[in-house]
Amino acid sequence: MSTGTDSRDARAVPPAGGRGSVLIVVLWVALGLVSLTLVFGHSMTFALRGADNDLAGREAEQAVEGAGRYARWLLANMAQGGQFPPLDTYVSENVPVGLARFWFLGRMPDALSSRTPAFGLVDECAKLNINTASRAMLEGLPGMTPELAAAILDWRDEDEQIREGGAESETYLLASPAYACKNARFETPEELLLVKGMDWALLYGEDANRNGVLDANENDGDANAPADNADGVLAPGLIEYVTVWSREPNRRADGSARVNVNQQATQLTALLRENFGEPRANEIAQRLGGGPRHDASVLEFFVRSGMTVPEFDRICDAVTVSTASFLEGLVNVNTASEAVLACLPGIDATQAAQLVAQRLAQDEPAPSVAWVAEALGAEGAVQAGPYVTARTYQVSADIAAVGRHARGYRRALLVVDFTGEAPVVVYRKDLNAAGWALGPAVYEQLALEREETR
Repeated sequence: MSTGTDSRDARAVPPAGGRGSVLIVVLWVALGLVSLTLVFGHSMTFALRGADNDLAGREAEQAVEGAGRYARWLLANMAQGGQFPPLDTYVSENVPVGLARFWFLGRMPDALSSRTPAFGLVDECAKLNINTASRAMLEGLPGMTPELAAAILDWRDEDEQIREGGAESETYLLASPAYACKNARFETPEELLLVKGMDWALLYGEDANRNGVLDANENDGDANAPADNADGVLAPGLIEYVTVWSREPNRRADGSARVNVNQQATQLTALLRENFGEPRANEIAQRLGGGPRHDASVLEFFVRSGMTVPEFDRICDAVTVSTASFLEGLVNVNTASEAVLACLPGIDATQAAQLVAQRLAQDEPAPSVAWVAEALGAEGAVQAGPYVTARTYQVSADIAAVGRHARGYRRALLVVDFTGEAPVVVYRKDLNAAGWALGPAVYEQLALEREETR
């Protein structure tokens, strides 16, 4: 009996080896489940981070839109009479929009070796308009050649006659792919890349990311793109000096008509008497002389009149020498760089430097161009007069933005025109592909903020 009982008990107890196999299977299953949990956990972490980055990018895009609206508001409310808004009248860097922030990338045209970005709006009227500039003016631009200047004129004119050194359709039809000469106005500065003699390096220079700052990769020779000479100075391309957006309405700030000094002698006399009284008005009229006038610019009118600068500043908005509705291609002497000023008739490189030095010494931007005569003298002022202004009606806003946790970098360039009843965006270009443009200091600060949110 005991032998049978022992036999049954032996059959009921699993062998030791079987129990070990079960344990190993259980451990493998547990390991698989843990591994799957880790995989799914990592996947969810990456998905969450991706969603967070996507949301940050969308916030940055909305910050860019908000910055554009802010720029239009500024111009509608603070740029009265075409005066370029002073930098101290608005905020231009690290501006919060919800959880996002934006910066207006500005320019320091006379300090291009700087590694620190400038912030603010950029005056398009401080540049040379390639739709109106003469060949001599174009040839004065840094890096320009006589042949390229001729090709630019051929591109924008309406005929197929080739200037000396220029190019028309017979040249462009030999290209691959072939295309015809436009024979019409430039619509953007980037269109210059289609013109014979222009290339990327000449248009953009060493400034690969188009921020007006000498970044590390722009001062390392051939180590990193773009190619540069590592001389510690940023060599900007032509894009920094040219525009297609510069025109101003030929009317007073309140919208009323101006007095044409060449055609409306009676109205001019009334204007002078209203502002200076009859004795002084008579003195000015006597200096101007009788008969029809043929002044080519309001600056020439000022020189001939014998008025003081403060006197002319009082009436500058009320006078004109043109019957056109808009005056196109004038350069704002209150904001233009030395390089652009030196392209204008009557102004050489030395005088351009004097103009910049004189305006920097002023407490605030001059309301008229009368001060230019003091720097150039009468003859130079008369030559420069048809090409200069003290007004701006087109501004570019180079906007960089980040979203929450300092992520989602976005950048766009907007050109705003406020010649009409309300400012409007006339051009927009996505600059995300140009890369980081806010300089190392901002990058390091934002990197610290990102680390704090991990």
